[in-house]
Amino acid sequence: MRTFKIIRPDETICPALTDKINNLTKPKGSLGTLEELALKIGQIQQTLSPTLQHPQNIIFAADHGIVEEGVSLSPKEITWQQISNFLHGGAGVNFLCRQHGFILKIVDAGVDYELPYDKGIIDMKVRKGTRNYLHEAAMTEEEMNLCLERGAEVVRQCHKEGSNILSFGEMGIGNTSSSSMWMTCFTGIPLEQCVGAGSGLNNAGIRHKYEVLKQSLDNYQGDGSPCNIIRYFGGLEMVMAVGAMLQAAELGIIILVDGFIMTNCILAAGKLYPEVLSYAIFGHCGDESGHKLLLDNMGVKPLLNLGLRLGEGTGAICAYPIVVSAVNMINEMDNFAHASITKYF
Repeated sequence: MRTFKIIRPDETICPALTDKINNLTKPKGSLGTLEELALKIGQIQQTLSPTLQHPQNIIFAADHGIVEEGVSLSPKEITWQQISNFLHGGAGVNFLCRQHGFILKIVDAGVDYELPYDKGIIDMKVRKGTRNYLHEAAMTEEEMNLCLERGAEVVRQCHKEGSNILSFGEMGIGNTSSSSMWMTCFTGIPLEQCVGAGSGLNNAGIRHKYEVLKQSLDNYQGDGSPCNIIRYFGGLEMVMAVGAMLQAAELGIIILVDGFIMTNCILAAGKLYPEVLSYAIFGHCGDESGHKLLLDNMGVKPLLNLGLRLGEGTGAICAYPIVVSAVNMINEMDNFAHASITKYF
């Protein structure tokens, strides 16, 4: 299995960062979350003057064998059709990337379709969709390792291009099912509380989805290790995102975490390398029913709660201006001594 060297950011710089933040011309703590973000980003970058450079949003796309069991309202072909929409600039993620200055990369991790790679899609296809984990593991160990390595390769390219902050998104009909399986296996939260509407199931559809996933869990014969759970129930795009997140952390890149699926990916990454969480900023709490439970279980605080459930990285990109504000705060606000203002706290 691909290994990563992820080091928790050195805390030695934290007192100096805290002192700088506390001496900006404001009451101590009065900029709340912005102060917390500035401290975290300064610690990740090991500087009192952090920067954000060349933000990119990487969408990993793949199909899921479990869709054969009717767990999604949307048919499988939506995966490749939406990729076409990305290419034409008409999706939700496109206008947000344009608005906030993100480069968009689209990666085929395992779409069951012959995509037009000459249009700019990055071909990292491992296979045409996962196997149906109601009956067998979604992928082999070799396929899982390929996903981890190829996700890491995409991030290494972003790093060469000068990126020090990345958001990750996904496109894959059925991937809320795989995320629910990771969530229950890694947190111990009952499966029923992890299963939601996905792309729009009604109550009967959610119940059917739960029953299929419960049977899949009952049929599981693996050893319960993180690697085994990841490959047995994961999606190719999800495992590729795990590899991407681990590589980002190894390179000291800030990880902007999106919604339910990407939160489960950083959860899985953390089961392999707990230090990866030190590089993560959680963009939002989405409207998929299990997302808030998962964030609470992980003890993390998202920046936004806008009722989003689109995926694609949209919630992470929406949160980016808040991260920019935190960096601008620590770099552009004056301090009491220089401004000749008496400290008033």
